Amino acid sequence: MKKITTLTFSVLASAMLLTGCNTNSKETAAASISVTEQSTAEQKVGYSLGYMMAEGNKESIADLDIDTFEKGFRDGYKGSKSALTKEQMEKVLTDYQKVQEEKFVKDMATKTAENKTKGAAFLAENAKKEGVKVTASGLQYKVLTPGTGKSPKATDVVEVNYEGKLIDGTVFDSSYERGEPVEFPLNQVIAGWTEGVQLMKEGAKYEFYIPSDIAYGEAGNQGIDPNSTLVFVVELLKVK
Repeated sequence: MKKITTLTFSVLASAMLLTGCNTNSKETAAASISVTEQSTAEQKVGYSLGYMMAEGNKESIADLDIDTFEKGFRDGYKGSKSALTKEQMEKVLTDYQKVQEEKFVKDMATKTAENKTKGAAFLAENAKKEGVKVTASGLQYKVLTPGTGKSPKATDVVEVNYEGKLIDGTVFDSSYERGEPVEFPLNQVIAGWTEGVQLMKEGAKYEFYIPSDIAYGEAGNQGIDPNSTLVFVVELLKVK
């Protein structure tokens, strides 16, 4: 969740051209403006500033009323008398931020609980599938291709190819997409990886089903919600 910076030009500009703004906004003059490479330098500067700021900050206010925003923006830029005092405006934005933060915390708590329930249900069904094995930690795995080389220890550096998915099939990370394998110390990744890759031999390809408590837990990670159960296909290329 992004924080609203009170009364700064960057936040005012960042709200321009929001795709999720108030759908009841009346058609404005801005809608008829066409910007091309042949536009004046001033027009291109104005458009570029508005677009880039909005694109980078559009999550700050998802329900922006474009009409009143434009009114405030123009009044402020021209130096016209404001409809509200600065103290009132600061309070409005502070109160709005507080409401959004409370909503964010509530939504995340709900999502965290839901992910835990969905993950448990997924793992319970997955454990019944042919070829799936379960360890004492709750880690599940399936051997896709058995290896013939050596197995790593937790302190070893390994070279792997992998793809990581959520249980709904969403891919959040993939060395295959980047076109090159990765190397890392096996004891510096999530616990499910540290345990699971030690079960493999060089040349093996496994599919791991990792409960949230040995993945990223309640903290989550970039692109991964709290308490998410993860699915990884891993190829162990080399133990170094």
